[in-house]
Parts: sequence; structure tokens; C-alpha cells
Amino acid sequence: MPQLIKSLLILFSFPFLEKGFQRYKMVVQVVIGEQRGEGVNMAARCFWDADTDNYAQDVFINDSLFCVAMAFGCYFY
Repeated sequence: MPQLIKSLLILFSFPFLEKGFQRYKMVVQVVIGEQRGEGVNMAARCFWDADTDNYAQDVFINDSLFCVAMAFGCYFY
């Protein structure tokens, strides 16, 4: 499982570097859990510059697992 998560982190963050966002500090979080019919709530709080910083997220769900991936880009002054 750790190798899968590491692969997802690399796959998720590589497009940002490819598009010229070298001045951004990237924080990527991937959560994988077993699907048991229970509810899951996730939240994130950040203190950032609304003009330059942003985030992206994606969710994957099937019958056996769920995966939530979030990437935060914060401009490095």
C-alpha cells in the first residue's frame, strides 16, 4: 500500500511542475480507505494568499474502497 500511495502522489503532483509552477510549494494528500457503508467527512483549512494560492481535489469511489486526493499550491515568495 505505501508504494501505491507514493505512486499516486507523484502522478498527482507531476502535472503542476510540468506546467511551470516551480515557484509553488506543493502539498499533496492522498487518503485511501475501505468502503464499509459508513460515512466519511474530510475537511482542510489553510491560511494563504487568495490571489496566488489554490487547491484541487478529486474523489474515487467503488464497491471496495474510496480515495480522496487533494493538492494545495502555495506561492513561494
